[in-house]
Amino acid sequence: MSSLSARTQTTLDYQSISHPVIGENFMVSTQNRYATEIGYEILKKGGNAVDAAVAVGFALAVTLPRAGNLGGGGFILIYEKETQKVSSIDYRSAAPVAAKSEMFISDNKVQRFGHLVNAVPGSVAGLLKAHKDHGSLPLPELLKPSIELAREGFEVSYDLNYVLEWGKESMLMNETSKKKFYDQSLEPVKVKSIFKQPLLSKTIEKIAMNGKEAFYEGEIAKWIVDESLSNGGFITIQDMSSYEAKYRKPLVTSYRGYKIVTMGPAASGGLVLLQTLNIMENFDLKESGHNSAETIHILSEAMQRAFADRAKYHGDPDFYDVPVSEMLNKEYSKERALTIGNKRSKDGEIYPGDIKKYDESPDTTHYSIIDSYGNAVSNTYTLGSSFGSGVTVSKGGFLMNNQMRNFSHFYGTEENTFGSSEANRLEPGKRMISTQTPTLVFDKDDNLMMILGSPGGGRIPNIITQVISNVIDHGLSFTEAVMAPRINQRLEGKLQLENGFSPDTIKLLTEKEHTPESSMTMGSVQAVFLENEKLYGVSDTRRPGSASMGD
Repeated sequence: MSSLSARTQTTLDYQSISHPVIGENFMVSTQNRYATEIGYEILKKGGNAVDAAVAVGFALAVTLPRAGNLGGGGFILIYEKETQKVSSIDYRSAAPVAAKSEMFISDNKVQRFGHLVNAVPGSVAGLLKAHKDHGSLPLPELLKPSIELAREGFEVSYDLNYVLEWGKESMLMNETSKKKFYDQSLEPVKVKSIFKQPLLSKTIEKIAMNGKEAFYEGEIAKWIVDESLSNGGFITIQDMSSYEAKYRKPLVTSYRGYKIVTMGPAASGGLVLLQTLNIMENFDLKESGHNSAETIHILSEAMQRAFADRAKYHGDPDFYDVPVSEMLNKEYSKERALTIGNKRSKDGEIYPGDIKKYDESPDTTHYSIIDSYGNAVSNTYTLGSSFGSGVTVSKGGFLMNNQMRNFSHFYGTEENTFGSSEANRLEPGKRMISTQTPTLVFDKDDNLMMILGSPGGGRIPNIITQVISNVIDHGLSFTEAVMAPRINQRLEGKLQLENGFSPDTIKLLTEKEHTPESSMTMGSVQAVFLENEKLYGVSDTRRPGSASMGD
């Protein structure tokens, strides 16, 4: 605001139309206010970012059952301020040893729900590994709030009631889920009723007392295995006991001088994000303008090329040699950028790139946390679909994932192929690729400036791409960068647009031979931004109930 307007204006206005939560010491942003409050209290009593992340992860298993979980898997980035080091842990779900592709196909479709599609869960292993190696407070202290919340209950929101109604297809197929979440009339738990989960409370208490062994070798493992094998599933006690969360090397690229750090395979979303940014870097998006038809065109074309490479080259690095350095080579990205013209590339015309000459030296929820010491966590985890497989473990009270459907299933003849990626072919013990994209961004002086991620399935890397570009390319405020209307374009199909794009822009996109279509909201970014020694928590309003808290 100019000095003149400051003197003459008599009513207070702000430059931004939406506002973050501001703090100076620490900040938590999650998709559920109960979980945010629990993380906040852990930080307030002196816990570090990983302590808070573990507490939040278990809390979301109680209060956000469609995505928060014990029976799923995910990926976590951990930034240590003192050493300036970023660690990343892969705790993606894994295939049972006995699973074969033909087992998951029925009526020429990949099965979606039930015990059959349960993969070995990784969430408990991942969160406990992070705590063992990076936490500071005792595990029972971190899990106590979730134990109490499950035992004493919490008030059912309109959102929880709504999504349970929406999720009946899978949930009513499972007797335990039906009894837990619905009444005798098959109506979901009522708004403002108190939802108690005594079995889940006892499960978390066992983990608090006996750690990873309780879940993967002890009584809880037996519950999972007995139920799986007696209901057409494949998880054995050997599958459970052999599961390990694994450190992976984080992926890094620069974008206009800023350092972007994200998760590597099997989290294919990170590679898609970085490739998209590398291609975009060859265009002056600031000049073309935020959400202009030209900028949207470039975004769409860059996204398609990154997804084309994903379809061929992304897989579990323990089973497939993913050519990461070749795909992130700036010259390769420049060559890909040169194939972008003034019109949309036709479906079927974009192929995976030729990377051989460039050999230089994955319903989900996300939360972002920074502690008073400057340490940070970006964590994304998932059950797969909303409520996963719909299966609630009868003695444990927690939902199981449906991640076996995320492999590329090959069997018999070429006609019996579901998914086209040899890299993502089902193999015993393998982890399926995922578009989960926990991310950290550092400024040109190597100072942490963004902690972010989102749910949203295959749209996740495109969502994160746009938030980063909104800040770096277009100078939007942090809240505007998160709240601005989004696009989504994968390898083929129509260009999806959220509400908020003008008819003029849509007309220009049509003239560029895009086929725009109106879309439901995309994702729910939970982010913390750092600027001028202050913290800015931004919780996306696209899904109800999210919250940021800081001090």
